[in-house]
Amino acid sequence: MSFDVRWGILATGFIARLFTSDLLLAGHKVAAVGSRSAQAANRFAEQFGIAKAHGNYEALVSDPDVDIVYVATPHPFHASNAIAALEAGKHVLVEKPFTVNAAEAQRVMELAERKGLVALEAMWTRFLPHMVRIREIVESRALGDIRSIIVDHTQDLPDDPRHRLNALELGGGALLDLGIYPISFAWDILGRPLTIQATARFKVTGADAEVATLFRHAGDAVSLTLSASDTAGPNVATIIGTEGRIDIDAIWYYPTTFRRYDQKGHVVEEFRSSVRGRGMQYQAAEAEHLIQSGRLASEILRPADTVAIMRTLDAIRAQIGLRYPSD
Repeated sequence: MSFDVRWGILATGFIARLFTSDLLLAGHKVAAVGSRSAQAANRFAEQFGIAKAHGNYEALVSDPDVDIVYVATPHPFHASNAIAALEAGKHVLVEKPFTVNAAEAQRVMELAERKGLVALEAMWTRFLPHMVRIREIVESRALGDIRSIIVDHTQDLPDDPRHRLNALELGGGALLDLGIYPISFAWDILGRPLTIQATARFKVTGADAEVATLFRHAGDAVSLTLSASDTAGPNVATIIGTEGRIDIDAIWYYPTTFRRYDQKGHVVEEFRSSVRGRGMQYQAAEAEHLIQSGRLASEILRPADTVAIMRTLDAIRAQIGLRYPSD
């Protein structure tokens, strides 16, 4: 059954603005926005032409004109915000990382299942057209057996110790903000890591500045990831198989191009994205499809996988000695 799904935007920061812009660009319905202050909510509503602005999150999740809530607060608040929305009978799309740890993710997903509501992680990269095509290639075995993945997410971001990215109490650091992308990608292509090795470098605030991981997956495949918040790298990804490889151009987690090569290094396919905006509307379309079809789990990113990926992040944090005040 097809019907309009009405969005409520919870928080008014940078990522919420990007997402809302893509929603409206693609013709989705944004019914309301909520912030911790009426002033911020009103400014956001005026900027995007949203009919209703709420000066607190409780009013937003209780709004009868909202069907699904997009949670865009800092990481430590994802779980409580998502739970409040679910308790109010709203579906949720929760920014990545889904929560701070696996225990929180499990609680959210269990509540969503009991309520019969969609809870989807906003790992928007998975839903982009070039990633859909890459999964098709991998599943077709055109690359043969996948032996390795090499991927980085490295940016030179603000080093102000007061910035959210450098504040432990806000879940700041390279792992949760940046590492979630390549780690989720490795999961997507190769599945659950059987062994995990990680190392890290830290800032004076205690937040992780750089994290490198080596995973071994089924079939002795390996994945290498590098994430850093104080150095800008190539931001590319490579999938290597026994019958060829795929090179994904910068920025690999945005709409971009890739080339598939055969064993002799000849290009056999080139994919070019033609995406309007940033591409965050594709995850919204998936959430709406789930709601309209009465399904709770996306085949692209299942609830169980979101929880398991958080367990992987937990294991990495244990290895590198990264703890948050909320732990």
